[in-house]
Amino acid sequence: MDWHTLVVAHAVPTLFLTGLIWFVQVVHYPLYSELGDDRLVAYERAHCQRITPLVLPAMVAELALAAWLVAAAPGGTTRAWALGGAGLLAIVWASTFLLQVPAHKVLEQRADAAAVLRLVATNWLRTLAWTLRAVVAVRLLLLELP
Repeated sequence: MDWHTLVVAHAVPTLFLTGLIWFVQVVHYPLYSELGDDRLVAYERAHCQRITPLVLPAMVAELALAAWLVAAAPGGTTRAWALGGAGLLAIVWASTFLLQVPAHKVLEQRADAAAVLRLVATNWLRTLAWTLRAVVAVRLLLLELP
């Protein structure tokens, strides 16, 4: 894949996931506290079943393309942007598996107001990291303009 195509391909999952995380953060997760204990576990399980096939392939694609981007970066400013984006992606993945996944595991088993609050609060880290990744992706796209 040539550099220009790689930069465009890299932007696609990053921008998709950035939009999705903002929806989840501002709309979806806060509504968990409105469900009531009797509905929360079933809702959480449905959430996980529906969102995983949507998010996981995009996250894996983003990871692969970000790694490829770093490996193929021509150097200088472009390489610095690619490395910065990779660092932000490391934050996204660490946050996902160290903070959000454990909260989801609790909520799949029982209604837990503290886990809902923890999920909403800690997810801001992913939201911020993905937002900054979107800035990186757009900046790399702009570097490709004539």
